[in-house]
Amino acid sequence: MKEYSSTKKKKERESNVSFKWAFKEFIWPRKKILALGLVLIIIRSLSGLVLPYASKTLLDEVVPNKDFTTLYILLAVVLGAIMIQAASSFSLTRLLSVEAQQLIQELRSKVQRKLLTLPISFFDNNKSGALVSRVMSDVEGVRNLVGTGLVQLIGGTVTAVISLLILINLNPLMTLFVLLPVILFGVIAFKAFGYIRPIFKKRGKINADVTGRLTETLNGIRVIKGFNAEKQESEIFEEGATRLFLNVKKSLTATALMTSSSAFLIGIASTGIMGIGGYFMIGGTMTTGEFLFFTLILGFMIAPIVQMGNIGSQLTEAMAGLDRTQELMMMKQEDDPEVRTVILEDIHGDIEFNDVSFAYEEGKDVLHNVSFSAPKGSVTALVGSSGSGKSTIASLAASFQNPESGLVTIDRVDLSKVNLSSFRKHLGVVLQDDFLYEGTIRENILFPRPNATEEELLAAVDGAYVNEFTDRFENGLETVIGERGVKLSGGQRQRISIARALLANPKIIILDEATSNLDTESESFIQKSLHGLMKDRTTFVIAHRLTTIQKADQILVIEDGRIVEQGKHAELLEKQGRYYDLFTYQSRI
Repeated sequence: MKEYSSTKKKKERESNVSFKWAFKEFIWPRKKILALGLVLIIIRSLSGLVLPYASKTLLDEVVPNKDFTTLYILLAVVLGAIMIQAASSFSLTRLLSVEAQQLIQELRSKVQRKLLTLPISFFDNNKSGALVSRVMSDVEGVRNLVGTGLVQLIGGTVTAVISLLILINLNPLMTLFVLLPVILFGVIAFKAFGYIRPIFKKRGKINADVTGRLTETLNGIRVIKGFNAEKQESEIFEEGATRLFLNVKKSLTATALMTSSSAFLIGIASTGIMGIGGYFMIGGTMTTGEFLFFTLILGFMIAPIVQMGNIGSQLTEAMAGLDRTQELMMMKQEDDPEVRTVILEDIHGDIEFNDVSFAYEEGKDVLHNVSFSAPKGSVTALVGSSGSGKSTIASLAASFQNPESGLVTIDRVDLSKVNLSSFRKHLGVVLQDDFLYEGTIRENILFPRPNATEEELLAAVDGAYVNEFTDRFENGLETVIGERGVKLSGGQRQRISIARALLANPKIIILDEATSNLDTESESFIQKSLHGLMKDRTTFVIAHRLTTIQKADQILVIEDGRIVEQGKHAELLEKQGRYYDLFTYQSRI
């Protein structure tokens, strides 16, 4: 029981943290605009009170006395109040709605920037579509905090209190009769909001999962069609859509409860007012105008309270989305300024692994006590069977991961303490899964250096033999390649990636299966360009095709996360060990 109580208190603290964070981040910095909005909503509400009072005066004084002069004055006053009400309503919506949309834009940009600072491991464990949902959907609810929602909630409270004071002054008994169902409605609404918030928070996660799966499906449409798996994917998506529906169904039940209870309780109050008012009018203690005035003012008190139910639901949904946004914003960034304090002005390129171990999951090491040196300008080739740890070593050298134990150093400086931006501006990568943006070939090559000169661009194009195929295209470098370069062959995509690395002019290069997608002719071209690219640069090459790494300064044979052999091509062949087995096997194929 004690454990349950502790968990409950912890959850309550987490919920409160979100509002405090939202208040500090979004509400307080815009206090002046929100205060102006509150003034406008009060002006709108007060101008709305003119019509009920004018109606009472019309029935009790103007009509019985046939006073046309007062009638004209009343009409002018009511018309003026209506104009003030319309102007304040327009100004309120225009002011706060625009501010809310600007905040959504700023918050989306902020969340996207935060996402890009998170470590590779975060992206390995989250679907890209789910992350898109967190950037685009979760922040939408902030409009109800800075937009008209929060201001209407406060303004509605003020209007309800003013109306309540007028009603008490007019007829305390009738007012008391109305307050009972209103208080009961408030209790029901408060309970409903507490029930709805976890549902909204879970909805955000379900929606992100469904969006993530759909994104993966569309990206992998060729594989899906190739394996005739359309039905299977449709069933998976339908299951996710059903979970989303059931979640929405739960929240709709609570919302329907609030709506129906408000209608029922307001109906009871109206019936009671009709009876009590009729009794007082028959007894002569209340005039027709006073009854009408009471009824209209009652509407001014009840309408904001009912509206508060809808706004409260919106704010609850907003807070649920901001809970998830807050979780993201509070994550530690990859380039932690408190840890990565060393800024490299320039580098030579000496990389060392000292007794390095690494695990993606706790207790399941994929590297065991790996030690080697990669001096400036050297080429280190990593070979071994799939899953042996080659890509993990390259990932550590690129600072995409940090070792569990041991040290990876750059120029004898612990890489885990180095400011990543100062290191990665000297880094170039050509990965096995070559990533290209939808756009032109020119735009993709210019990606690492958008301001490069035409001469530098063409040098990279020539160096990677991209012109060998772009010269055959009608639009040359301006050819649009489609999403992820889908309109190009694997070899063409790979050459664009290599041209991109050439243009970046790095001091350290990671080539992960850089020639894996090339035909024999293309590979001969690329081997020449890579020889120029690797000159005087520290290079890590991962290759299954061992013929491509025979000139490497050192070859590391990796098996089960350990270096089992190390040396040059000829030395390793002489040993007739694991490298010899791999090389002779490939030579026979």
